[in-house]
Amino acid sequence: MKMQAGSNTAIVIGGSIAGLLTARMLAERFDHVTILERDHLPETVENRKGAPQGRHAHALLGRGHQIMEQLYPGLTEALVAQGAALGNGRFYSGGGYFARPQRAAHKLYVSRPCLELAIRSRTLEIANISLIDNCDVLGLTATEDNARITGVRMIRRRPGSAAETLEAALVIDASGRGSRTPVWLESLGYARPPVEIVEVDMGYASRLYERTPEHLDGDLMVNLAPTPDLPIACGMLAQEGNRWLVTLAGYFGNYPPLEEAGFLEFARQLPTQDVYNVISTARPLSEPVAFRFPSNQRRRYEKLEAVPEGLLVIGDALCSFTPIYGQGMSTAAMEVEVLQHCLQEGGVGLAKRFYKQVAKVIDIPWALTVGNDQRLLKTPQPLPKRILGWYIARFQVAARRDPELALAFQKVGNLFAAPTSLLHPRLVWRVFKGTLRRLGGEPSPPPSRVEPATHPTAK
Repeated sequence: MKMQAGSNTAIVIGGSIAGLLTARMLAERFDHVTILERDHLPETVENRKGAPQGRHAHALLGRGHQIMEQLYPGLTEALVAQGAALGNGRFYSGGGYFARPQRAAHKLYVSRPCLELAIRSRTLEIANISLIDNCDVLGLTATEDNARITGVRMIRRRPGSAAETLEAALVIDASGRGSRTPVWLESLGYARPPVEIVEVDMGYASRLYERTPEHLDGDLMVNLAPTPDLPIACGMLAQEGNRWLVTLAGYFGNYPPLEEAGFLEFARQLPTQDVYNVISTARPLSEPVAFRFPSNQRRRYEKLEAVPEGLLVIGDALCSFTPIYGQGMSTAAMEVEVLQHCLQEGGVGLAKRFYKQVAKVIDIPWALTVGNDQRLLKTPQPLPKRILGWYIARFQVAARRDPELALAFQKVGNLFAAPTSLLHPRLVWRVFKGTLRRLGGEPSPPPSRVEPATHPTAK
């Protein structure tokens, strides 16, 4: 679909994963797509200034992995050839390890810089996509009545550069949490979008270690979720190059120390010793690196009475989540899928339709993240939410021994199913049957290894 006569160009502000996925999709519908990125983008696997979170653990959830593989067929195979790992992991929540489903899906474990480079390389191989990096977007251009955005003003970061105007039928802001779109809208006479903030005051620290085959009996991940009684968490994920990336996280000022003894002691306080047992003997490959995350943030563009046509916001510029839940990349991929469907419906009223539909997609990961963070904060909840919280706690206890419950929970966590799916009568019965059988709260042993299903899958 072409938007209007002569309007055959799209601009994507931001060359991170959300921007790259957006550009890849737009290339099927526009004659040309230009990506504008303020960083100088490396041609090798390395961390970059504009993505400091790239040094920390990133989980590619099942739904996001599935969409990326559809956009870039063969991506998983290529990443595995570069050393990324496919395999099983361990999920610990509510006092024990979940049972492993009989045909647990393989998950892909790869560092953020490696994944981003692979996606960027494939995106820039597409003939009608170009990249201008090391530049700043100064603002938007619009029609005389400001009803439609017509392009952007930008400047290259090099001596003697002058501001340039790039015209486009569609501008998409994928610049991240620090998006300037609310300010730009205000300058054009529009309201800023309402913003929801849920404070978490979370800090985390990450370190690389050498990974050997005997670690965790070959499992490739340990995910330890925080609880109100123990608001600390950990993600230990296999990475390319036979490495572990270990991210320790704490809330409310209880941050993991960066010096070695303190880092190890923080790991020893986790509810299971699996991570500590590995890193206390494994060879460190880097020094610990810290990161702070103050709050979940969601910009409610769907609540605006008026928005200009020709401008959309996507990725962290729309909504950014507590990183420990690993939802950012996959939610961005789902948003790109919504945009694809909206473009198929036509260009008239695109902005309103997109924001309305994408809000429904964001609702699920937002509810999962904010609900758990509010539980950690011990925020007073109305009776229905307290009842639901009580049920989910019982669900987690039963899921330690019931693979079907574990699979249902896994589908929700991987964004294949809505949280309401956990209220299916068949599952409710299994929860109560399981908790009556086993009311003890002691941690269960790591799940036994099983043959995995082919990944990605929504089964």
